[in-house]
Amino acid sequence: MNYAGGVDVGSTQTKAVIIDENCRIVARFLTDTGANVIEAAKKVYGGALAAGNIAEDSVGYVVGTGYGRYKVTFGDKQVTEISCHGRGAAHMFPGTRTVIDMGGQDSKAIRVSEDGEIVDFCMNDKCAAGTGRFLGAAAKALGMTLDDLGPTSLRSSKPVKISTTCTVFAESEVLSWLGKGKSVEDILWGVHKSIATRSFGLLRRVGLLDEITFAGGVANNPGMIKALEEAIDKKLNVSNESHYMGALGAALFAMDALKAGEVAVRVEA
Repeated sequence: MNYAGGVDVGSTQTKAVIIDENCRIVARFLTDTGANVIEAAKKVYGGALAAGNIAEDSVGYVVGTGYGRYKVTFGDKQVTEISCHGRGAAHMFPGTRTVIDMGGQDSKAIRVSEDGEIVDFCMNDKCAAGTGRFLGAAAKALGMTLDDLGPTSLRSSKPVKISTTCTVFAESEVLSWLGKGKSVEDILWGVHKSIATRSFGLLRRVGLLDEITFAGGVANNPGMIKALEEAIDKKLNVSNESHYMGALGAALFAMDALKAGEVAVRVEA
């Protein structure tokens, strides 16, 4: 059987997905990107092959995406993360018309057509206040893990108002609220609501068309899901595979190339 692979090299984590000829995910793997982007890409791809017990020569085509897509040295083609997240979201949730992708360093709002083609998009690449990095700053200030932030925020009874618009000052504001006697739960819910408000602004710029799919690593955070749904007053499509949406889209583009008869030519760096 011929398989196709997608590798999404993000600023924080790198993900790989392998799909079969029916475009079903048969293996996936992720790792922290770290300083060596090339090695991170190789590690996740090898991890996905091992997880699916798939021989490397069974994968006919590989597409790289993400900010480090050109570091996927074993890949056959590179496709932008905008296109891959849109394609992956529309494949996972066929009714998708709007995508919010929240990553470690940036957030993107994407509008897609029925077949997953990009109609419009915008991103906050000049500020990390509406991204996972903002959550990371709050976690550091509170001495918590990222996994604990969402569940803890959901226990809030009266969220504080986070006024800073810069991740650099997020830690200071969180500590300031702690000094005023505010609970960790209320501070964290305020942080989540602040991010959701910024994400809502991005979504409004591309148009809030149903259905709306949440992609990226922050989609694993239940507090962020609730905050976004309250901000936009709509339910979000969320999957256990949301973290892999970009890699899935890359794998789908790879399968397109494979079925079109494009020849894979891999040159290791």
